[in-house]
Amino acid sequence: MVTPLIGGHRQWFCFGILAVLFACGAPLPIAAPVDGGDWPMWGGAPDRNMVSPEKNLATVFGGTKNENIKWTADLGTQTYGNPVISDGRVYIGTNNGHPRNPAIKGDRGVLMCFSTSDGSFLWQAVHEKLPTGDAEDWEEIGICSTPCVVDDRVYYVNNRAELVACDAEGFADGENDGPFGDEEFSSPGDADILWVLDMRGELGVTPYQASASSPLVVDGVVFVVTGHGMDEHLGKVKNPTAPSFLAVDAAKGEVLWEDHSPGDRIFEGQWGSPAYAVVEGQPQVAFPGGDGWLYAFEPKSGKLLWKFNCKAHEKTRANGKPETKDYLVAHPVYAGFTVMIALGASPESGDDYGCLWAIDARKRGDITKTAELWRLQRKEFGRSVSGVAVDAGLVYAVEMGGLVSCIELATGVRVWRHDFFSAIWGTPLVADGKVYLRNEDGEVIVFAAGREKKILATNGLPGLSHGTVTAARGTLYLAGESQLYAIALPD
Repeated sequence: MVTPLIGGHRQWFCFGILAVLFACGAPLPIAAPVDGGDWPMWGGAPDRNMVSPEKNLATVFGGTKNENIKWTADLGTQTYGNPVISDGRVYIGTNNGHPRNPAIKGDRGVLMCFSTSDGSFLWQAVHEKLPTGDAEDWEEIGICSTPCVVDDRVYYVNNRAELVACDAEGFADGENDGPFGDEEFSSPGDADILWVLDMRGELGVTPYQASASSPLVVDGVVFVVTGHGMDEHLGKVKNPTAPSFLAVDAAKGEVLWEDHSPGDRIFEGQWGSPAYAVVEGQPQVAFPGGDGWLYAFEPKSGKLLWKFNCKAHEKTRANGKPETKDYLVAHPVYAGFTVMIALGASPESGDDYGCLWAIDARKRGDITKTAELWRLQRKEFGRSVSGVAVDAGLVYAVEMGGLVSCIELATGVRVWRHDFFSAIWGTPLVADGKVYLRNEDGEVIVFAAGREKKILATNGLPGLSHGTVTAARGTLYLAGESQLYAIALPD
C-alpha cells in the first residue's frame, strides 16, 4: 500500500479547514503538550480542544512599532495551514510562491520547517500538483493540512491526497532514514521522506478541490479523513465505496482499517479532522462526515461505536432530501463525555442558520435521538466551519458571520455574545486567561476568558486574514499569507 514519493479554491475552503481531553480513564500513549511545552498537533492534543496551559503571553503586539514581535519568517504567497511546534521546530504548510530552492519552480505544495529560536529556515518537503487541476488540487493553495508531530516523525496530508511521514530533522542530520535512496532533493534543506500512502491512487479517493485533513497519531496509529468527495465533473460521488476515514500504521504507512460510511451522501468534500478521547474507559476516535453525520469508532478495530446525525434538526423536503446542504467542515472537540461540533458549509453558500451540537459520547449505536445534551440552532447559532474551545465549564464558539459566543458547557445557556462584523473561520485559542481570535479583517482580537465580556486588545499585523493562533513555550505563532510571526514578551 506504500508508494515512493512522486516528484519534486478556493479561499473559503482553505480557511474553513482551519476551523477545530478531559478523558475519563487512563489515556493511551499520545503526543500532547505539557505546561509550558510544545503544541505538536492541530488543537494541541488529541481531544482537539484549543486550550493551552501557557502563561505570560503577549496581549498587545504588532502595530507601527512591531511590538513584541520575536521574529518573522517568509512563507509562500498563500498559506492556509496552521503552525505546530515540537522540539524546537515549527512546521507549517504553504505554497512555492517564494521558492527556497531555485531549482524547484512553479506551483507546488510545500511543508516548511523553521527553528523556534530565531525563525531560521531548516528544511522543506515539496510536492507537485495533481494533473487534474482545480477539480482536485486548487491552484496556489499549497498544503492546507496541519501536521502532527510524534517523537521524531512529522505526519501530514499533502496537496496530492497523500498521507506523508517525514523525519523531523530532514536531511540536516546527514542521514537518509527513509526507503528512498534516490530522492530528487536530498540537501540539508530538504525533507527526508519515510513513507507515503497515496490515498487517491491506491484507495480510489477523489478529493474535491483540495486535500486538507490534519492527521492524529495515537498509540502508533495515524487517523485521518481521506478527503474523499464529490467528483466536480460528474456532480456526484464517483466511488461511494472509497474510504472516507482511515487508520494507518504510523511506522509503516500500511492501512489498518478503513470506513466509507458517508458513501454517496457526501454533499461536496470532506476536509475535517478526527478527534480522540477515552470516555468512561473506552477509547474512541470521532470523524466528521461530509454527509453531516459524526461517526465514532473503536480506534484499534475500527468498530463503529456510535453515529449522530447533525442534520437531525432540519426538515425533510418533499423529495426526501434534507432541508439544506450543510455538512461538517469543523472538527469535533471532546470535553469529558461531551463531544461538540458545529454544522456548516462553504462560506460561498452564505452566512445562514446552522447548529451547534453537544453530544453524549457514552451512548452507542445510532444515538441521534438519545444523545443530544443541548443544541443551539437557526437564529441561535449560524453556520460555522470552526472548532470550539472549552475551558472552566465555558464553551467559546464562533459563527462564520463574525459572532462569538460564550456558552455554559453543562446547560447550553449562552452567557454572552459579541458581533465583530467580520467573518471568522478560525478556531478560538484559550491561553493565559485570555481568548485569542482572528477575523477576515486581519485583526487578532484578545478578550478575557470568563463570564464577563471584555475585549482586552485588537491587534493588526501585515498580511493577516483568517486563521488560528497557536501558543507554545511562551510564544504565540500566527501564519499570514506570506509570513510566519512569532510573538513573545521580552525576557
